[in-house]
Amino acid sequence: MGNILPKHVIQERSTTGAVEPSKHEECSVLFTDFSGFTQATATMPAKRVVAELNEIFAGFDQICQEEGVEKIKTIGDAYMAVAGLFEGEKEHAQRCVKAALKMQEFVAKRNEHATFKWGLRVGIPTDPAVSGVVGKHKFAYDIWGDAVNIASRMESSGTVGRVNVSAYTYDLIRKNFECEYRGKVEAKGKGEVDMYFVKGILSPSGNES
Repeated sequence: MGNILPKHVIQERSTTGAVEPSKHEECSVLFTDFSGFTQATATMPAKRVVAELNEIFAGFDQICQEEGVEKIKTIGDAYMAVAGLFEGEKEHAQRCVKAALKMQEFVAKRNEHATFKWGLRVGIPTDPAVSGVVGKHKFAYDIWGDAVNIASRMESSGTVGRVNVSAYTYDLIRKNFECEYRGKVEAKGKGEVDMYFVKGILSPSGNES
């Protein structure tokens, strides 16, 4: 269970026997997906598909651990993580963006020598969410709400190799990251949304490092 549920959830279950759902006014969700995954794996043996995803997602797990971002789940070839759910967490948007940039770098470096080349899209919004544990025998910690829905839209509206963030996420990170305004981009079910591409980390002098 320690690999499935966050530590504070395990502690709460041990103490009270249950986990109360939590409402979060603001958190940042990181959502990734691979471009053309279905087509790329159509003729690939199942074992190889799993091996590819396992190697990449293991790398993502390590990055999340390094940056203090909580992995929520994988959904097929998609990977979802979040920061800002727990009391006292600061700079959740910055940590998610830094993790996302590392993920893009990880995939790009892997593509240099790997047989199969993957194109990764990443989307990050900052919005409200609800978190909790579902399941009776097979527990799963999950999050719901606008943050999750918009994260998926931010990813699908993004571009391979880039990190796509919402306007509010940009407002939170603009002193730490250089970003490029994309304009208002159509997001399925959300209409036109202001989006930004993250170009890199700003050095203390204000220049991109």
